[in-house]
Amino acid sequence: MNQIFPLHLPRGALILVFGLSLTTIFNPAQAALPPEKLAQLPAAAKARVNFEKDIQPIFEASCVQCHARGKNKGGFSLETREDFLDGGENGVPVVPGKSVQSSVIEMISGLDPETIMPKKGKKLTPAQVAVFRAWIDQGMKWPKEINFFKHEPANLRPRELAGLPVAKKFPNPIDGFVDAIFKKSRGSWPKSVDDRTYARRVWLDTIGLLPPPAELAAFVADKTPGKRTRLVERLLGANQNYTEHWLTFWNDMLRNDYKGTGYIDGGRKVITPWLYTALARNMPYDQFVAQLINPGAEAEGFAKGILWRGAVNASMVPPMQAAQGVAQVFLGVNLKCASCHDSFINEYTLKDSYGLASIYSDGPLEIAECDKPTGHIGQVKFLYEELGLIDTKADPATRKRQLADVITGRKNGRLPRTIVNRLWQRFMGYGLVEPVDEMDKPAWSPELMDWLAEDLVANGYDLKRTMARILTSRAYQLPAVNVAESEEHYVFRGPAVRRLSAEQFSDAIMSLSGSSYPKADAKLNRDVALRRGAEEALPLEPRWIWTTPDAQVKTKPAAMVFKRVVTLAEKPTEAFLTIAADNSYNVSINGKSVGSSSRRSSAGPDFYDLRAHLKQGENTISVTAVNLTPDGATPIPPVKLGSDGVALPFDPKAPQLEFPPETDNPAGLILYARVRAPDQVMDFVSDETWRSEMGDVMELGGVELAPWRLGRSFLELAASHPETSPVARASLVSADPLMAALGRPNREQVMTVRQATATTLQALELTNGATLAGLLKKGADKLVADTPADATTLVASLYHSALSRPPTKAEQSAAAGLVGMPVKSEGVQDLLWALTMLPEFQLIN
Repeated sequence: MNQIFPLHLPRGALILVFGLSLTTIFNPAQAALPPEKLAQLPAAAKARVNFEKDIQPIFEASCVQCHARGKNKGGFSLETREDFLDGGENGVPVVPGKSVQSSVIEMISGLDPETIMPKKGKKLTPAQVAVFRAWIDQGMKWPKEINFFKHEPANLRPRELAGLPVAKKFPNPIDGFVDAIFKKSRGSWPKSVDDRTYARRVWLDTIGLLPPPAELAAFVADKTPGKRTRLVERLLGANQNYTEHWLTFWNDMLRNDYKGTGYIDGGRKVITPWLYTALARNMPYDQFVAQLINPGAEAEGFAKGILWRGAVNASMVPPMQAAQGVAQVFLGVNLKCASCHDSFINEYTLKDSYGLASIYSDGPLEIAECDKPTGHIGQVKFLYEELGLIDTKADPATRKRQLADVITGRKNGRLPRTIVNRLWQRFMGYGLVEPVDEMDKPAWSPELMDWLAEDLVANGYDLKRTMARILTSRAYQLPAVNVAESEEHYVFRGPAVRRLSAEQFSDAIMSLSGSSYPKADAKLNRDVALRRGAEEALPLEPRWIWTTPDAQVKTKPAAMVFKRVVTLAEKPTEAFLTIAADNSYNVSINGKSVGSSSRRSSAGPDFYDLRAHLKQGENTISVTAVNLTPDGATPIPPVKLGSDGVALPFDPKAPQLEFPPETDNPAGLILYARVRAPDQVMDFVSDETWRSEMGDVMELGGVELAPWRLGRSFLELAASHPETSPVARASLVSADPLMAALGRPNREQVMTVRQATATTLQALELTNGATLAGLLKKGADKLVADTPADATTLVASLYHSALSRPPTKAEQSAAAGLVGMPVKSEGVQDLLWALTMLPEFQLIN
């Protein structure tokens, strides 16, 4: 007797049957399969087939992307049973009651390589074909109330917070929604975790660090009510640690890093100073998003993307990268598939992707399908036009502003729902919608999703407040449970057991010995971002300058040399330069180079110490500012070498390369030099008093001038001093082999969730890797040098620091023997390695 297998299949395993293949030529449905092929088919299942349980999941996973919900590839639709029976351009695929005469069975069985469905991907199993045959033989029963019409995506519309049902008996509204789930699934609440477990969990989740033993002991000893809430508030208020933890989260999503493809030649731009400041000051999330969608100079790296060198696929041009990034990060929609062709995994089309990309394009974008030009031009539009329209005739700057207004507008319920889903997934290990970039799907608790989102909006898009809501909920305080990466029928039971991130693991090792990283690869002034120290009022106002009026709008590509002679009464004790240019600059003082930007840095700002360059008396300041073409071509002729082989200085009188008018684009230079001596202020700024051999120097506007909009950040940096704080966080340094092995991405693609499963590479790096070995040796040497030669004290200290608990008697004895007496560095290295390999160390429980 044939057995019918339930169709409980892994997510994505059936993205194959019809979605990729029903445009394949159908053989006439009435023609029975020849006996030799019929003999190869699995027999039809004997059990009664239920459409809703057995067939609908196949359609949902595999067919509707191309043949339903408004799409009918090859003229074929299966939105209703009648549509299915009508067939498409190539005939009728099915005869009810006669699977042997239904060509669809031959295709899904893979009997003919020419017509096999799908062309790519995993084939149907014999059991699945047997079920499909049985459904056809049993008359293709299809309840009339089930259809696959196009429907409005979930999580799109806002709701009024006051209208959402909230259980009054729980201090935290989140727990009322979870209680309703528990009443259906288990009946009662599990006991909350103990103070040590909670503290370790919340320390790692808020600021990414292990709890210091003394602070943990004080928290455990505290018997007053509300101490967990106070702990969360204190940790979220630790702005530097909070920022340097969440920097990793946003760097992954915004493709921001410190080295890699594009940074050397200027085809990619860092946004670290802007991002760090936004996090440190808890910028409201709607403003955060608006400044990334419609960016000024400091935040434009995300939308600009990566200018790949050489020939690239049409789906990878910068405007398309912007569309993909905006949709995925802020709307939870993955457009990568639909950037090449109509998507097989969701309902988005090639026209949708090009409509969004066209908002960021300086000119018309021709639609390319699978990298082949179609001759059709993309039409400017937002993905959800019911939420707002973009003026198709507006210039790119206006379009970006309109897009930011639509996405952050009150009519768009998707923006807050996407970010609260990401935060829930971050803290609980499994999103309200999973995967997190499939936000068109309903949440497993739509009511909880709505409440979290609307509470965020009602409280000024304050992300820290939403974090505190989740972290102080009873739901978050439940014991951790094991959750598969994709559960077909997920039911919330508690937070998932999670692994430390690569950065958390590295920082934890550093914290065990009190070590720090050699230097920061992130170029920023943390004192400025964190507003440490009194802000100085600057006496002068810097101005953007160029030699043509309205250069901030557009002007021809050219290299300009600006000069000024500054006379100082004495050698300064303070001298710091803050400078920005569009596109690049090279500054020198008295003929010696001070610094330069990458070729396409587009407006900095950068910070230099001038004390070694300035002298008493006259100083000649020279800045060469270059406006490149939009695609990065320079107007400066090839560099000439002198007789000694050294490059000759740029000659402003030499003829420059000419470009057509359509290459005109914004250009400008702005700087502030803060120069001080005892009782003297000798500052100077960019303004019309500078001279250029290319023409009269003109003031374009102040620090708020568009398109750069540097604003207060420029002035704050100009008023600052060089930062000297040690670097104790992995988020501020480039990835090393250990962090790369543990899952830190290269950030060339948007990464919203890192891989959670262990890999062979990780095992090799943790057991034999030179990077980890070096960190452990450095830490052990420091511990031996800094602590008394007392094995008992050292062992207890390391257990408290690494595992947030004291060692057992057996552990104390074994570890003391390992480190030796007197304590030896080699023994401490072994103990550090043993502790950091424990699941108790590597997992957040």
